Amino acid sequence: MNASSNFHEGERAVQVRAGEALMADRNGAMVSRTVVRAARPFIESQFMVVVASADGENRLWTSMLYGRPGFAHSPDGDAVRVDVPYGARDLADPLWASLRAGAPLALMFIDLGARRRYRVNGNVRTVDEGGFEVEVREAFPNCPKYIQRRQLRALEEGPRNPQSASGTVLAGSVAAIVREADTLFVASRHPRAGLDVSHRGGDRGFARIVDSSTLRIPDYSGNSLFNTLGNFAVDPHAGIAIPDFEGGRLLQLTGTAALRWDDEGANDDTGGTGRSWDFRIRQWVLRDAMQRATWDYIDASPYNPHARA
Repeated sequence: MNASSNFHEGERAVQVRAGEALMADRNGAMVSRTVVRAARPFIESQFMVVVASADGENRLWTSMLYGRPGFAHSPDGDAVRVDVPYGARDLADPLWASLRAGAPLALMFIDLGARRRYRVNGNVRTVDEGGFEVEVREAFPNCPKYIQRRQLRALEEGPRNPQSASGTVLAGSVAAIVREADTLFVASRHPRAGLDVSHRGGDRGFARIVDSSTLRIPDYSGNSLFNTLGNFAVDPHAGIAIPDFEGGRLLQLTGTAALRWDDEGANDDTGGTGRSWDFRIRQWVLRDAMQRATWDYIDASPYNPHARA
């Protein structure tokens, strides 16, 4: 972190280049070293948590875990416990091979129907047969922008035998999931500040396929903190999760990100910021990871920049 701010050098550099450093300082006041008391009931009411992890090969991954409300909780605000019994884990998810005491981890609790989200970054305190606990380093809410509203209709019980596949290029059903996506989650990292996971959303197709191994994701106007882009400015490693809400699958991709600042012009699809980032795929994993959840689509975010004619 810089001595003069709550932000590390990558975040500050991007804030300054974007001309939003003053706004970042103002909005940075919402970042806390614990889960604030008002956020604890929200965490406990959730049935889904998005998780960022790093594996032993220096790759970042983003995962989505499900459970009945109460499966995640933070009684004192200093730590968050996530209960996922060993028998209920999908071991094809790279998360489970990465979990160990002391490892960095990031959580996002997001209520798609209410367009509310809360982020918790820290380190794994314990891992056991029942789940894991994360010691909080920082926690903060996010605005409702770019969240497409969906309501959970059913969460199935019982064991599953999910199928998984992996690869390195975008083709077939994997490319189709990307083209239809209106929601994704991205993991990023700073060598000292640790892991972070954030949400990105837009109209269908907002994440564009540049070629068979590259995605381009626009950076719409946000809270000015630039946690994700600031991390990319220091460490390019990234992990993306794209939920296939209709097909009950989760596409997880790991690779590297490169910032772009020159997207202004007639074909600008960044909502006027001129910013985007290219994600170069190292590997993808496609799993039937959302089989237990059945969703109803409600509506798109009113903040989504619409494609220009």
